Amino acid sequence: MKTHVKALVVGGGAVGNGIAYHLAKAGWDTMLVERDELTSGSTWHAAGLLPLFNMGYATTHIHKYSVDFYKSLEAETGLNAGFAVVGNLRMAQCAERMDEYMLYSSVAETAGVYHEFLTPAQMKERWPLLRTEDLVGALYHPQDGYINPADVTQAMAKGARQHGVTIERKVQVDGYKWTGSEWIVSCTRMVEQGGNLIGSEEKFEIRAEHVVTATGNHAQRTARLLGIKIPAIPVEHQFIVTEPDPMLVEYRKNNPEHPVLRDADAKWYVREERGGWILGPYEKGAPARFEYSVPDSFRADLFPLDLERIEAEYMSMIHRLPSSEVVGLKDDFNGPICYTPDGNPLVGPVPGLRNMWIAEGFSFGITAAGGTGYYLAQMMVNGEAEIDMASLDPRRYGNWMTTEYAARKNEECYDHVFILHHPDEEREAARPLRTAPVYDRQKALGAQFGQVNGWERPIYYGPLNAPEDFDHKSRSFRRGGWWQYAVDEAKAIRETAGLIDATAFTKHVVKGPGATAFLDWFTCNTLPKVGRINLTYALTPAGTTRTEYTIVRNGENDYYLVSAGAWTAYDADYLRKCAEDKAPEFGYIEIHDVTTQWGVFAIAGPNARKILAEVIKDEFPETALSNKRFPWLSARRIELGMCPVNAIRVAYTGELGWELHHPIEMQRYLWDLLLKAGEKHGMKLVGARAQNWLRQEKSYRAFGNELGRDASPLEAALDRFVDLKKDFQGKQAMLDIGIRSKCCTLLIDGPADTDPWGKEALLLDGVKIGRLTSGGYSVAFGKQIGMGYVRPDLAEVGTKLKVRMNLELWDAVVVEDSPFDPSNARIRVDG
Repeated sequence: MKTHVKALVVGGGAVGNGIAYHLAKAGWDTMLVERDELTSGSTWHAAGLLPLFNMGYATTHIHKYSVDFYKSLEAETGLNAGFAVVGNLRMAQCAERMDEYMLYSSVAETAGVYHEFLTPAQMKERWPLLRTEDLVGALYHPQDGYINPADVTQAMAKGARQHGVTIERKVQVDGYKWTGSEWIVSCTRMVEQGGNLIGSEEKFEIRAEHVVTATGNHAQRTARLLGIKIPAIPVEHQFIVTEPDPMLVEYRKNNPEHPVLRDADAKWYVREERGGWILGPYEKGAPARFEYSVPDSFRADLFPLDLERIEAEYMSMIHRLPSSEVVGLKDDFNGPICYTPDGNPLVGPVPGLRNMWIAEGFSFGITAAGGTGYYLAQMMVNGEAEIDMASLDPRRYGNWMTTEYAARKNEECYDHVFILHHPDEEREAARPLRTAPVYDRQKALGAQFGQVNGWERPIYYGPLNAPEDFDHKSRSFRRGGWWQYAVDEAKAIRETAGLIDATAFTKHVVKGPGATAFLDWFTCNTLPKVGRINLTYALTPAGTTRTEYTIVRNGENDYYLVSAGAWTAYDADYLRKCAEDKAPEFGYIEIHDVTTQWGVFAIAGPNARKILAEVIKDEFPETALSNKRFPWLSARRIELGMCPVNAIRVAYTGELGWELHHPIEMQRYLWDLLLKAGEKHGMKLVGARAQNWLRQEKSYRAFGNELGRDASPLEAALDRFVDLKKDFQGKQAMLDIGIRSKCCTLLIDGPADTDPWGKEALLLDGVKIGRLTSGGYSVAFGKQIGMGYVRPDLAEVGTKLKVRMNLELWDAVVVEDSPFDPSNARIRVDG
């Protein structure tokens, strides 16, 4: 058996084999170990469905690659992967579900996923066993279907072996040790005794430069061995198999197999199985299992079926397929399927560890296995994938995440598989958890909260006397009940002033003798002078955008970095690893995550200076906030009442404004002080949704939208923040990439009741030439606005394009960057 490899994959399910295959195909010497038999985890009892439907851009690409890849496996390996390309019919009982499908349609178009829309009559004509009179339509994917999980896993395993992968079964990993250049992986040979797997006396080590874990239900054991947290915990999923349906058997004598049927409003999928039906419900009350570990005795085992829990879904199947009422149950399955709090798997590098990668938390593991292997191999071999994988990055969860949080959110995620996935959706489980000190004050003033990285933050302020279900009813694929409130908030910023809680911002202190040299190499813009700030970007080695920072220089070697609130652990890990790598060259560097030590209020609008002047304590208060003493893009320590504040003159909304970074323990005092001072100046409380619209009027790019690991700062049209006279990480790679596509801002003459969400396709002469990455409504222009990427030649001001919304094409025109106040006169105004 091999004891030294380039890459070791731990876990022999579909995901592990997909990764091993693609690493070996990319030229890496790869080995896979599995504690039992291949497919003995969740793979063996998976239903094997391959839904292309997904609202996420990266996940859509992953699923599409898998479907295409599985169709090629037999030609390569000689093994039939068991792919039944029967199609997938996703039915809708209501107009709002069709709104969801129409938004998905645009996402699918950006990724090249073919789909069709069908009427109830067309469904009934093709599949007469269906009851369709109470449906409003359906989305149909004719190119997907279902696959035999064991067959596709074995086919990938054979393909992996053909590319040189060594696969060892009955090998359990017991420990990991990093030597500074490779991993020493401690293993035990497992033997079967009385139906159980037990460890033998045979112990050995495998040395690997890189390790990938794909341990499925055993993710919590993996987490303990690595000393990390992995919010991947299984939830029970049951499905039942019926006896043959006589009417189905008769129908199939002259007709092809039904597509996989999904009645999303009834929360189930159904497919044919040997003349009968398989029903897979996503019911309420499915419990999390194995929150801490999988029992040693649990192998290819199942849980007892709970038919009462799925009674409503079972009766709904009978309603939709009346012929199934007379058939009995033939078999049942209730097994563990891993979930994560947001439903996306965890794919990428492990925080704090070198050359350690995880691929855990797959609730649709068969669908994602091929694509995960393909894109993760790109990340490991090339440094980055061709698509931005940040939405799947394991570092999107910080150390605040606990077992209890993950278990409850994963149960919610299971229950929400088939709910309407509104873009403005805010799920309620395990909330509120992380709250700023002013949370209760905000709630009392009508704040409706969203969640970012566990933090509660106001997304808009609704009516004080709203009914309890107001927030729920406000959610929509069109303009929800919250829309007018966000409009009023955006207008206040433009006309008077607004106060925004930005406490969730990620904040790091970087200091020490090596800090200046390190940050100069780490970021692409010129470092600011002491007392000034700069917007800058950290690049990946591949030349794309890794993180956006506002850098405040407090001293010669003392810096305060502010970045996106959703990505604290993500930013911290990259920052620290890069600093560790460069410390021998640049000298001692300290890095401190101070996110929870500092609250942030952003005050912006024409009256912002007047409001702060009411409460500032200064020897010359009348000039303390003037351009001379406090110019744009500078930082000063000031006192507001009794609160010391690190104030930064910058505003994400494009108005005169300041970010007020304050000690978190003084937040309630400062909040009350500002609200009282703002009363006579028309100040309004403002949430994240209005802020998102306003930043688009200024063409301010957002990380996770316009900025990501699939585009460089030059492609994001941020040339003014790139200093090509200096050397920095990723510079040459960025130049080698060139300009493949370019970011631009568009004004849109769209439908009267719908704004873009940043998922829509952009077209020219009926051909897709780009996509939106952000969208919303512009109060300044009275129409929809969006930002996105198009072919470089189409990013010129005045270019007329079309954007697809609600299946229709609407006029869009490329406008200059910062279409609102392009000269920044309002930001620089003196007083």
